[in-house]
Amino acid sequence: MTDTYLYDRQINKNTDYNVWMAFPECEAFSLSSLGFMWLFKGLDEDDNINVERVCTDTKYTKINEKDVDAICFSFSFDMDFVNIFKILEKHSIPLKSVEREHYPFVFAGGPVVTANPVPYKDFFDFIIIGDGDFCNSDILKICRENRDKSKDEVLDILSKIEGVYVPSKIKKGDKVNKSHCGLSECIYTPILSANSFFSDTFIIEISRGCYNRCGFCVASYLNLPVRFVDYETIISNIDMGLQYTNKIALLGALISAHPRFNDICDYIYNKIQSGVDIKMSVSSLRADAIKPFVIKTLKAAGQKNTTIAIEAASERLRKVINKNLSESQIFDAVRVAREGGLHGIKIYSMLGLPTETQEDIDEFIRLGKDLKLANKGFGITFSFSTFVPKPHTPFQWCERDSIKTLETKQNYLKKELHKIGIKSKFSSPKWDYYQTLLSRGDGSLTDYLIEVYKQGAKLGAYKSAAKKYSIDTDKFATNSFDINQELPWDFICINPGKEFLKNEYNSLINY
Repeated sequence: MTDTYLYDRQINKNTDYNVWMAFPECEAFSLSSLGFMWLFKGLDEDDNINVERVCTDTKYTKINEKDVDAICFSFSFDMDFVNIFKILEKHSIPLKSVEREHYPFVFAGGPVVTANPVPYKDFFDFIIIGDGDFCNSDILKICRENRDKSKDEVLDILSKIEGVYVPSKIKKGDKVNKSHCGLSECIYTPILSANSFFSDTFIIEISRGCYNRCGFCVASYLNLPVRFVDYETIISNIDMGLQYTNKIALLGALISAHPRFNDICDYIYNKIQSGVDIKMSVSSLRADAIKPFVIKTLKAAGQKNTTIAIEAASERLRKVINKNLSESQIFDAVRVAREGGLHGIKIYSMLGLPTETQEDIDEFIRLGKDLKLANKGFGITFSFSTFVPKPHTPFQWCERDSIKTLETKQNYLKKELHKIGIKSKFSSPKWDYYQTLLSRGDGSLTDYLIEVYKQGAKLGAYKSAAKKYSIDTDKFATNSFDINQELPWDFICINPGKEFLKNEYNSLINY
């Protein structure tokens, strides 16, 4: 089955500048990554660039690896480094940038390297900090127009561009500003494919950023200021997408905060009522956004379940993390979902948050019991992750519970929730431990990461590699940081800035 392109492709280009857009996962996942596909669209429309998507399961490339001028990696999850190494090694490209003088430019962008690029600085020639929407083409234009110069000369030019971090050019005291753009255009799925993880789904970004600023949420702080696509543009693009598919998904950190979210729901509901077959899904909603008109729209669009995030069961702890959500709002959300005809609700929560006590954990059992009693026959599932302190958040300085402590908490909750008939799911404290290591790591991890990759990147590899290179993983993964110490990522300037984060930390942690 052929893919459907929702833009005019430039097939026969009069250029010999070749780029691989590389996604460190299988093709099905890449086709569902809105940011990656939108950047690919931009380059595919550029008359001066031949671009090809490359994934972990790409068997053959149209652009020969010897003819590639630049490779751009999407870096969205901490463990992506493993598949980035796999793609480079598959094409006989050295992992370290110092060994690639006569190889293509290798660079990356995405939330992981925007938040903290330091653990990966030796693997990329340069890194895009912030939104890549507008600077990807500009950067490659510079690379193309200066291809007669040495790689070092081109990197010198790139180092002067806002939002571009060139590790080999940075000096002590230098700062790199995050690039950001408005949402004057609406980012949507540019290629519909049955091979996508979200098969033939037209995903549309209606907002970026989040007002709530939960103390642990890197997505919120990295994407400030909050931006919204205007209503008319959203509707126009929904209508365009419906010409090709009946599956629509609305994307954003907090889509319900869109000033015209009600109108968007009404528009979709009215189209369904007029006979248009629409299957719609939305990213997680705030509990206080679960209103009858929202559920009515989701139900009409074929949804059977919805998701809310409460993070903590006790109001005290929700106030500590800046999750301004009352228990009555949680109960109202579940009730409205049930009365609106949905079959169930998933409740995202978190264990190991700063200041958490046994009483806070017991509140999950009490809350689950009360919710179940008030909503008989309605499916309720708790899904727990563990707290991972992230750069550029107020909780970046906080300690993390040990693996053993978190496993004890999980086993306790699993047993007690099972007793009252509540389903529960838990992330792995061991994997979350190493995610924290990568999130808060520094330049000492270079050879460690290579060794982890060489040993197969299973859990045992992370521990074995640390022993080989004498890496104190607890230093990054579980220890707290002094609020006045210099952190590896402090040279990355992201609004609202470190002093603001300090004030947020002090006000929240001492609540």
